[in-house]
Amino acid sequence: MAMKIRLARGGSKKRPHYAIVAADSRYARDGRFLEKLGTYDPLLPKDNENRVKMDLERVKYWLGEGAQATDRVSRFLEAAGVVEKKARSNPKQGEPGKAAVARAKERADKAAAAEGTAAE
Repeated sequence: MAMKIRLARGGSKKRPHYAIVAADSRYARDGRFLEKLGTYDPLLPKDNENRVKMDLERVKYWLGEGAQATDRVSRFLEAAGVVEKKARSNPKQGEPGKAAVARAKERADKAAAAEGTAAE
């Protein structure tokens, strides 16, 4: 059984509230789970202690049983000091999009044309 520690969404439209659960990876995101391990309320401020609540002993148990934490849950566990911080790399995140590249090229062309007319 491929176990995951992940978020299960609850709450109404535009008012999300998540449960941190241990579930088989084949189950639906908001469907069946084996155990509720905590809660996450993204609407609370980041410094609020009630934003993320977890039963760390049960989380450690499931990690010991071979469960894999999803990316978001692993960030919570890193903040709690349960797992070591992973090095993440997203080199494309800082690159400009197609439209921004096109605008920059247009500006460079206009600047080059303006320098050419000013030099004459």
